[in-house]
Amino acid sequence: MPTATNNAQRNGALTPVSVATITGNAGPQQRRAIAKAITLLESTRADHRAQADALLTALLPHTGKSFRLGISGVPGVGKSTFIEALGLYLIGKGHRVAVLTIDPSSSVSGGSILGDKTRMEHLSMREEAYIRPSPSSGTLGGVAEKTREAMLVCEAAGYDIVIVETVGVGQSETAVQGMTDMFVLMQLPNAGDDLQAIKKGVMELADLVVINKADIDPDAATRARAQISSSLRLLGMHGSPERSPGRPKSANAPSGGSEHSELGGHVHDPHIKTMWHPKVIQLSALKGTGVDTFWESVTEFQSLGQANGKLEQRRKHQALAWMWERIDAGLKQAFRQNPAVQATLPDMTRAVEAGQLAPSTAARNLLAALANAA
Repeated sequence: MPTATNNAQRNGALTPVSVATITGNAGPQQRRAIAKAITLLESTRADHRAQADALLTALLPHTGKSFRLGISGVPGVGKSTFIEALGLYLIGKGHRVAVLTIDPSSSVSGGSILGDKTRMEHLSMREEAYIRPSPSSGTLGGVAEKTREAMLVCEAAGYDIVIVETVGVGQSETAVQGMTDMFVLMQLPNAGDDLQAIKKGVMELADLVVINKADIDPDAATRARAQISSSLRLLGMHGSPERSPGRPKSANAPSGGSEHSELGGHVHDPHIKTMWHPKVIQLSALKGTGVDTFWESVTEFQSLGQANGKLEQRRKHQALAWMWERIDAGLKQAFRQNPAVQATLPDMTRAVEAGQLAPSTAARNLLAALANAA
């Protein structure tokens, strides 16, 4: 016989998520609660959004105690293989590891394979690990729209290391550095020449650059390490006085951007021990060599950031950037749902398609319709 819960699920409602279960003891019940919470956060329904906001508010006092690590790189660089090796290493050290993987969504069908978890076969079987694949769903920057919220759920559940694996990225997908404590960029040996190494974008935001698959061609890996190290110095990365990605240009600026580019020209003595100086290391994720060296670098970064206050400052800037990002998204949604805009939009669309109206003029007319309706 159908139950009230079954009827609610058929109508699109989600069963309530227990905060106590998420923050309680580890086990199957907690894992199910985490999965339900992230599904609720990713929902686009208005009633689900209200539930999700209430859930996040309740979970917030239990968050902030983990270390957030963002890992990015081009497709095929070995991100999933490396994360599995790293996750197993960290579990051996007594940590609980949450991995949030982002899979690209098809621009044609809108679907996503969500296959990154299958590449982490051994890690996914460990009780101390939680792996959640999510579709990018058209969100730019290499992450999903609700990645930040999912991180908070994992933190509240007691995972002290949260790893975010981006989709395969190029030179401009840098959103993950605006939501994590440390941004790691993975590169391949023979991935480019000196000019490629000094192109600004994702490279200049990296706190640590990892040359993976160094076992395939050790000489090429050594050359790549030297080229990138030289390029980072050329970009003014070493000893930059303000390495706090995600920092908005001002507290009132509606931007999730970073001041890093404005500060990149200030090159300071790389021998200053109280500041983090980006490093380049080489390893082989497949063979598991170099993972310990990698984690030593991460630990050093964390210790320096806690001692000089940069980690706390970075999170504050990221929280403000997150707020403005959600404001931008909310305004766009309110614009599309406004009755006056919906009434005017078809005519504007046809006029633009027919070449009778400039897109910029149509945009101004639609914004005026929104303003007049307010």
